[in-house]
Amino acid sequence: ILEEIESSGSGLSLETRWRLCRKAFDHTACYDTLIADALGDRLALGESGEELELRPPSIMPPRLGCTLRKRQELRYGENPHQPAALYRFDGDAPGVAQAEQLHGKELSFNNYLDLDAAWNLVTEFEAPACVIIKHTNPCGAALGEGIGEAYLRALAADPVSAFGGIIAANRPIDRAAAEKMSQLFVEAVIAPEFIPDALEALAKKKNVRLMKVHGGDLKADQGGFDVKRITGGLLLQTRDRGADDASSWKVVTRRSPTPEETEALRFAWIVCKHVKSNAIVYARAGQLVGVGAGQMSRVDSVRLGAQRAVLPLTGTVAASDAFFPFRDGLDEAAKAGATAIVQPGGSVRDSEVIQAADEHDLAMVFTHLRHFRH
Repeated sequence: ILEEIESSGSGLSLETRWRLCRKAFDHTACYDTLIADALGDRLALGESGEELELRPPSIMPPRLGCTLRKRQELRYGENPHQPAALYRFDGDAPGVAQAEQLHGKELSFNNYLDLDAAWNLVTEFEAPACVIIKHTNPCGAALGEGIGEAYLRALAADPVSAFGGIIAANRPIDRAAAEKMSQLFVEAVIAPEFIPDALEALAKKKNVRLMKVHGGDLKADQGGFDVKRITGGLLLQTRDRGADDASSWKVVTRRSPTPEETEALRFAWIVCKHVKSNAIVYARAGQLVGVGAGQMSRVDSVRLGAQRAVLPLTGTVAASDAFFPFRDGLDEAAKAGATAIVQPGGSVRDSEVIQAADEHDLAMVFTHLRHFRH
């Protein structure tokens, strides 16, 4: 500004004043929105009517004053004929919208959706984990001693679908893991860090997007709201980070799950939450085996998950994101080789479903918590 004033000798140009005007109003509009939200939600007149009191915050705000800024233009939207852009909330909470692209070609709308699905699932796990996402559904997910082992176990679940997918890790990616990943064509890899020689190995493929999520606490941005657009408005809900305390699960069958089955059930339940409903997941402890996603009939999801499995199904467990409306789903899961089931329960035919599980000597637990993902 000073340079322009001094060089022109006659003040600022109309173009500069116009740019500064827009910048000033953008800043104050955002500030005023935040103040209005705070006043409307938290402050109210006390009983005397002469003083203000601070109320507990409402879970759902009476007015949604989003402060979003365009971060970048995207390659295209869901399809090449649709323009698209990424907007991010003010603030520095770690997440996909704040991730730094270290390498690769421009990102598309779908890339970001898949990256977000991958990141949301992989950060559910405390142990080293790797997830492979295709069209927002996991086709591979596994735990391991390190990321390299977790990746190979995740890939084994469905190596065909993994082609062209998104890889996510919840630990820094080292050279050994990077060399394994570089053997597969993928659209993007996202992790909290890439060791320099790992970055070098992955960057040999010029188009693969390498995304680094900044921030120490990987789960810092997993609260807040989930927003979905409908014609003429928005739907707002809290994010599905509900308490999944396995100690509150209820065994409803004659047979209780073994310790090995319980470990597998916990893993399957976490993965199932991130599969499009109707969702069925087959798994072993720390490894996804089969996925039935997005079917209109739950029994079809049970069958599809078994049909899509590459690894052996005998001795696996199964997770269902919502209750089984009929016993046929249990019959099909048992036929596929599952030995234990985790599901929310709550069907009017729960007794019939429990009876079916007992007939097949399945152990079944109810979580009393549903995880639809539309």
